[in-house]
Amino acid sequence: MAMAPDVLFNLRNNFYLGAYQAAINNSDVPNLSEEDAIERDCLVYRSYIAIGSYQLVINEVDSSAATPLQAVKLLALYLFSPDSKENAISSIREWLGDAAIGNNPILRLIAGTIFMHEQDYNEALKYTNAGGTMELYALNVHIFLKMNRSDYAEKQLRVMQQMDEDHTLTQLATAWLNLAVGGSKIQEAYLIFQDFSEKYQMTSLILNGKAVCCMHMGNFDEAESFLLEALNKDAKDQETLANLVVCSLHLGKPSARFLSQLKLSDPEHTLVKRGLTAEENFDRAMQTVG
Repeated sequence: MAMAPDVLFNLRNNFYLGAYQAAINNSDVPNLSEEDAIERDCLVYRSYIAIGSYQLVINEVDSSAATPLQAVKLLALYLFSPDSKENAISSIREWLGDAAIGNNPILRLIAGTIFMHEQDYNEALKYTNAGGTMELYALNVHIFLKMNRSDYAEKQLRVMQQMDEDHTLTQLATAWLNLAVGGSKIQEAYLIFQDFSEKYQMTSLILNGKAVCCMHMGNFDEAESFLLEALNKDAKDQETLANLVVCSLHLGKPSARFLSQLKLSDPEHTLVKRGLTAEENFDRAMQTVG
């Protein structure tokens, strides 16, 4: 029996690769089951969150919406303002403790995302470690790499490879791990991002992936061209700005403009807090890359 086509494949892929506006624009998929419609709406609202439209999500998701959508709204509230962070965290803890909804995969994913923002990786893993979906396994890889535990990240990646080796998230997680391991693996990571750029719409995420690989390989001129292209796509992207600061320092070019933009976009960013302005800080900056 042939498997039914995955009607949300393109929408998911756009979201995973950072083509958020394309995900929003092409989300009108007809004849969806109730479950698929909820997943579609979650992806659309998460895309709005990714482009900073928190208020739209807060306004549109009402109290009668399904649990996954409520969870996405909590993420929007958490990111919306410092004042709403504590309420969002206490709400998510309360929901996770509710036997009826606590095991919902999207709720666990959002909890993991929020606690990652808090840099409380052990707390994040409490809710994500059991996995169950490709996104949860990919988030686990990300968390373990943040904890400098590439051994655990590799175990999660193996699970993903067994589930679907060609899945976009499996490929992304492979690239992240390769970047963390370094050495000859950097070239393999670059080829993954290159493959994405040939198959799909070019996004800041793909361009930053290629740029970080180039930086690790010492090709800073090439990295700069990818990053400036990414900046043209999104002038507020924090990862692009941070990578441009590091790249400029290494090329001996002024980085103050990018640092100022980064400060406006994220006053709490590591590079902003360090007041990174001098060449001697380059090594510390490189540690934040990837």
